[in-house]
Amino acid sequence: MKVGWFLAAILGAATYAGAQHLPDAPVPPAKPQAASPAEAKGVWKRWGDFYRDDWNGSAAKAAAAAPAAPRRGLPSPLDSPPFPSADWSYGGSPTIGESDGNVYPLQTAINGAKGRTKIYGWVSPGVNLSTSRDRNAPETNDIYSNRLELQQVVVYVGRLPDSVQRDHVDWGFHLTSFFGTDYRSTTDLGYLSFQLLDHDHQYGFDPVLEYVDVYFPHVAQGMNLRVGRFISVPGIEAQLTPNNYMFSHSLLYSVDPFTDTGAIATVRLNDQWTVQGEISASHDVAPWTPDAKPSFTGCVDYTTKSVNDNFYLCANGINNGTYAYNNLQMYDGTWYHKFNKSWHMATEAYAMYQTDVPSVHGVGGLPPIVPEKGTNGANCALGEVRCIAPEWAAVNYINKELGTHDYLSLRTDFLDDKKGQRTGYAGKYSEETFSWNHWIGTTVQIRPEIRFDHAWDNTAYDVGTRRNQFTVATDVVYHF
Repeated sequence: MKVGWFLAAILGAATYAGAQHLPDAPVPPAKPQAASPAEAKGVWKRWGDFYRDDWNGSAAKAAAAAPAAPRRGLPSPLDSPPFPSADWSYGGSPTIGESDGNVYPLQTAINGAKGRTKIYGWVSPGVNLSTSRDRNAPETNDIYSNRLELQQVVVYVGRLPDSVQRDHVDWGFHLTSFFGTDYRSTTDLGYLSFQLLDHDHQYGFDPVLEYVDVYFPHVAQGMNLRVGRFISVPGIEAQLTPNNYMFSHSLLYSVDPFTDTGAIATVRLNDQWTVQGEISASHDVAPWTPDAKPSFTGCVDYTTKSVNDNFYLCANGINNGTYAYNNLQMYDGTWYHKFNKSWHMATEAYAMYQTDVPSVHGVGGLPPIVPEKGTNGANCALGEVRCIAPEWAAVNYINKELGTHDYLSLRTDFLDDKKGQRTGYAGKYSEETFSWNHWIGTTVQIRPEIRFDHAWDNTAYDVGTRRNQFTVATDVVYHF
C-alpha cells in the first residue's frame, strides 16, 4: 500500500510538471539576496545609529513623513512627546482602537523592529537635595534624602493586541523586570515582599506587571480582557516613571493602591463611552496570601466629541472594607481638560477608608494591638480598640507645552489623612511642585523640579521632627 502510494505521488508530480511545460534544462538556483545596509550592520552599530538619528532630528523627520498609524475613534488630544501620553487614557487595558506604532532602540538593534513582540525599557537615576536629613516620606519616589539613587531599571517584554481591526480575536501579553529604590512604592504582599517588609532593603526587585490581554472585536465596539497582575486602574499617576508628568509623585499617589491581581474587562461602547468591570484579590496582595479578599472594581470613562474633556469615575477594590494589608475602599474621579493646543490640566480626587483598623492607643491599661507588618494603625478616639480610618485627597496639574521637546508643569496637592493610617501621622498635608520636562530626541528625558511640602497638624516630615520640607530634585530617564 505504501509503495503504491509513493509511485502514484511520483507519477502525479511528473504529470503536473509536464502540464506546466517546464524547460528541459535545469533551472539555476536563485542567487542569495544581498542584506540591506541596516541588516549588514551589527547589533551594537544599529543600536548606536538609532540614538544618533534620534538625537540629531533625522528620525523625527522620517517619522513625520511616514503615514500615520491606523486608528479607530476620536483623535488624540495631546502631543507625545513631550507629554507622557497622547490620549486621555484609562487603566487596565490598551487604548481600544489604537495601534502599536512604537519603535524602540533595543528592538530595532535586535531585529530591525520587525514583529509585534517587543523588548524595551529604561534606566532612571535620580538625585535630590532636601531639608530633611534621612527620609523625604511621605514624598515618593525620591524617598531617601540628599542622595543619588538608581530609581528604576525596567525591562518590558510585551505584545499589544490589534484592537483597530474588528475581524478576529487577538491577544497580547506583558512581562516586567523592575529593579531600583522605587520598588518600595510597588511592593505587593506575596510578590517578593520580604525584601521590604522583612528587611527594609534600599534596593529591590519586583515583577510589577505580569498579564495576558485577549481582545474580542465583536463585543460592542471591542472588549479587552486582562488577566494577571496590573496597575490599579484609576488615577493620573498610576503608571511607572515615563508615564508621569513629573519625577516625584503627589501625596495623593503616595498612599493609594498600586497593583491588583485579577481580571478586568474593558468594553468600548462607542467613540465616547468605555466601561470596565474587575474582580481582584484586593489591592497590593497576591491571591495566595491570607489578606486576599474578593473585590470588585467598576469604572466609567467618557470623552467629549471635541476631545477637550475626559471624565473617569471608579469604585475601586470594593469589599467589606475590613482592615487588611492595603484593603482600601476607594472612590476616585479624574477630569482632564484641554484649554487650547498648548495648555491642559489634569485633576483627580478620591475618598478611601478601611474599617476595624487597630488603634495606636492602648485601652484599659493594655498595650495597643500590633498592626500588620508594613501597615500603620489608626489614631482612634480614646477608648476605641479599633475604628474606621478614612482619608481624602485631591491633586491638580496645569501643563504648558513649549514645543516638541519641552513642557512645564505645576502640581497642587492636598491630603487629609484623618487617622494617620496611611502616613503614620494624622492630619492634613499639602504640596506645590514646579517641574520642567525636557526631551533629547524621543529617548532621553530630564525632569528637574522644586517642591515644598507642609504638614498642617503635626511635625510629620523628617521622621516626625518638622512641619515643612523643601526639595530640589531631578531624574534622567534613558529609554532603550
